[in-house]
Amino acid sequence: MNELNQLLDGIEKGDFKALARAITWVENELPGYDTLLKSLSPKSPAPVIGFTGPPGAGKSTLINALAGLLSGRQKKIAVVAVDPTSPFNYGSLLADRLRMSERFTDPRIFIRSVATRGSLGGLSEKMIEITDVLKAAPFDLIIVETVGVGQSEVEIAGLADTTVVVLVPESGDEIQALKSGIMEIADIFVVNKSDREGADEMVNSLQKSSWYHPGGEGSKPVIKTSAVQQEGVQQLMETIIAQSRTEGQEEKKILLLADKLYRIIRKKRMHDVDKQDLSQKVKESIAATGTANVYRMAEGY
Repeated sequence: MNELNQLLDGIEKGDFKALARAITWVENELPGYDTLLKSLSPKSPAPVIGFTGPPGAGKSTLINALAGLLSGRQKKIAVVAVDPTSPFNYGSLLADRLRMSERFTDPRIFIRSVATRGSLGGLSEKMIEITDVLKAAPFDLIIVETVGVGQSEVEIAGLADTTVVVLVPESGDEIQALKSGIMEIADIFVVNKSDREGADEMVNSLQKSSWYHPGGEGSKPVIKTSAVQQEGVQQLMETIIAQSRTEGQEEKKILLLADKLYRIIRKKRMHDVDKQDLSQKVKESIAATGTANVYRMAEGY
């Protein structure tokens, strides 16, 4: 209990070492992690900004530039990057500590890489809990970057207060394939690497397409950026801040919390369900009756 109190005190003060230990505790479900989660008390939680989009769109470079700009304005930022899982140690395969090395020593920026551990939705299954730990710390903004796997990344919409979809000019031909997945979840569109040919055409296409905006009441913000050249990053920052203050965010927050609650309940109810045990029961049923009626078998759970 003393260790728990020390962690909670460190989280509340924004101590990076305490945050790192708490996240490790939660991510690996070490004894007492559930007590830690129940004890969190975010006073004024920072908005969660989700960054998603196709691989190679420059999400990490854009976040790196955005975090640097916010830090220069004395803002405290948490960046959590969800990376593919290493097949050898089940840890993060792409360490953002390397990709964002110039920010690693910044006392106002906390960076953490989290492995997907097989999750297909672009997010680690532990991200809900990890973001709640970060919300209990005095951050001004929490940024979550997904792995960039395509349409299945709609999961980010269930976690983030504001979702930023990052595209590049040459992905124009992919819009028809993407819009049925990640395109409609965007609150803000970013056309990154805008110094490339076709950037203006893509921006115009996104702005004119009322399909992307349910209700057809106008297009969503579309921002041209070149993260490497630091162009458009300030406009993106200002748009994100403005978006988090718009009307309707309170209603969205209620929906997000309800979705979190649903996932937590589902996880708890599935906790004792083991696939190997299910396989054994199916095998026994087939051996005894020649078949396995999975609908009847499911009634016992």
